[in-house]
Amino acid sequence: MYSGIIPPLVTPIDHNGNVCEQSVKNLVDFVRPYSTALMPTLSSGEGWALNNQQWEDMIKFTIKHSSGLPVLAGVEYKTTEEVVEKARKAQRLSVDAIVVTTPFEKDISQDEIYQHFEQIKKVGVPVFIYNEEAISGNSIESETIERICRLGNIVGIKEASGSADFTKRLVDSGLEIPVFQGWEHLCYQSEGVEGYIVPLANLEPRVCLEMLRNPTAEKQNEIDSLCKRYNILGEDWYVFLKKELKQRGTITTERAI
Repeated sequence: MYSGIIPPLVTPIDHNGNVCEQSVKNLVDFVRPYSTALMPTLSSGEGWALNNQQWEDMIKFTIKHSSGLPVLAGVEYKTTEEVVEKARKAQRLSVDAIVVTTPFEKDISQDEIYQHFEQIKKVGVPVFIYNEEAISGNSIESETIERICRLGNIVGIKEASGSADFTKRLVDSGLEIPVFQGWEHLCYQSEGVEGYIVPLANLEPRVCLEMLRNPTAEKQNEIDSLCKRYNILGEDWYVFLKKELKQRGTITTERAI
């Protein structure tokens, strides 16, 4: 069972367009003491925009420097076929699980979403469901999530619907699948989640862990202030994450895809 803080890592890209291994190591070393797993190539890692080499290298470097922490690789692609192909590659790279959105299609039906995960399940690699709308243009209904979980091999849910009520519904569903809050501003309202998968964990993993262990309104205010300072709830939040990490000397480049 996954739990705790799982940082969705940024992808440090150098001026030649390559993933900077030293920067990946530095970032992993920084977040590791507060983390239970690592999540490269998801939205904060610009997973939907990475080319094949960047995607593979970010995963390889994260695994190489993980010191045994599980690595859950983001697989964000437009079609089921692309996701299945990348899921097989991720499996060959020895990831512990993949983190998967729905296909990028605004008017997709809930049955089509279910079939998407049904095909991915056949690959055999453990799956994290990523419920969001910003990248895919759609969202998963709670009944569909429950139906997908009954397929088996679902090891977690990153819940980024933006609704604390929706998150609570999943927590109370009796699925016995760990639910993680994906939005910083909803941490205090997300009683019962197993952990947080939030961009702020790239910069302030200690604060995130303290909030999880002892959620208070005061700690939520601190998190809200930090998110405002780093522009984490704005567009292109990953750009601001990279700028701050470079300013701190954690990574050597702030280039975005």
